[in-house]
Amino acid sequence: MLTQLNPPIPLHVLGRGDGLCHAVIDYGPEHNLLWVTAIDATGEVWCAPNPEVRMLGNWSMGRKKPMAVKASQVAAKNAA
Repeated sequence: MLTQLNPPIPLHVLGRGDGLCHAVIDYGPEHNLLWVTAIDATGEVWCAPNPEVRMLGNWSMGRKKPMAVKASQVAAKNAA
């Protein structure tokens, strides 16, 4: 099942970067959800599995940036 998100959700895909998720693909109980995300920096669209996706920090909701996102961003800067 494909669910279009309206509005899109800002996410971080580990190893790829921040982006907007426009849809979620659910193949059923034996599979991870796939988050269809357009990456901000490159314009690439990735179908990232659940373990590779993190919500971004949200000050108004009291959610801090996850450590995995910080580590992914540091690794991307070091690779450049």
